[in-house]
Amino acid sequence: MKRLQPPLHLLKAFVTTARFANVSRAAEALHLSQSAVSKQIAELEDMTGVLLFERIRKRLILSPAGMRYEAAIKPLLAQLEAATLELITSGDGGGALHLSTLPTFGAKCLIPCLPAFQALHPQITLHFVPYVQGYDFTRADLDCSILFGDGTWPGAVAEYIAGHEMALIAPPSLRVATPQELAGMTHLHHVSVPQAWTHWSNVHGVSKFNLLAGPQLDQFHSLIRAVMAGMGVALVPHCLVRDDIAAGLVSAPFKTDDHGGYGGYVGSTGYYLCYPEARRHPVPLSHFRDWLLALTLPELT
Repeated sequence: MKRLQPPLHLLKAFVTTARFANVSRAAEALHLSQSAVSKQIAELEDMTGVLLFERIRKRLILSPAGMRYEAAIKPLLAQLEAATLELITSGDGGGALHLSTLPTFGAKCLIPCLPAFQALHPQITLHFVPYVQGYDFTRADLDCSILFGDGTWPGAVAEYIAGHEMALIAPPSLRVATPQELAGMTHLHHVSVPQAWTHWSNVHGVSKFNLLAGPQLDQFHSLIRAVMAGMGVALVPHCLVRDDIAAGLVSAPFKTDDHGGYGGYVGSTGYYLCYPEARRHPVPLSHFRDWLLALTLPELT
């Protein structure tokens, strides 16, 4: 049985060495001597009877068996660490919540509201996972993500938060009387909403301009900053830009029209709270979900 349950410190030495492909760097990360890490790897190989590393050109490279083993135990160690952290922080029924959010939504909508959540649930500790990893719901250290899209993500429950209402924004100095006058402007695009200007033109009856021409950017924050700088006009979720309009940093040329209030349109994409079905019930996620979905985020009302 001992052979099938290697001690945790041996597994940690193995995974860390695999990450750095170098015993010296692994030793530094583990706060051990180089010889101690080498002995632990050798002990794990003796215990399993399998060669885990090959030395090629003075570098340690995982053997084929070592690659399979590392891929299998790495998420288990991460899950164990997350469970231990939650245990430590859950003395009064709270715990840790690992979440990810797209940067613009986090900065504009979520972070300003978090003090209220912390006041309601001081026993819950929030840990933000890098947003580039926010789509991987197989991760042991990811409980939920705030994503932008049409509400469909494989393996995840998706609950709408905000963002269907798109606002048209322009540089503060721009003066136009009708939507048709924007046909000759530079149109900025978000790569995740490639049909935004097509929807807008259909709603407002604007024709005779290239719907796909113009710079493409990968974050709404970048679109807003580009408009502030005078690069062109853009369509962004109103929940992200309400404060900028109020502060005069950008303008909403047609905010009194009959098409949603801010010269934009109501689309099918938006921000969603996403989480695996299997993690629906843990207390920290349940509290965060109920609080987030009850927020009154600015829409075009």
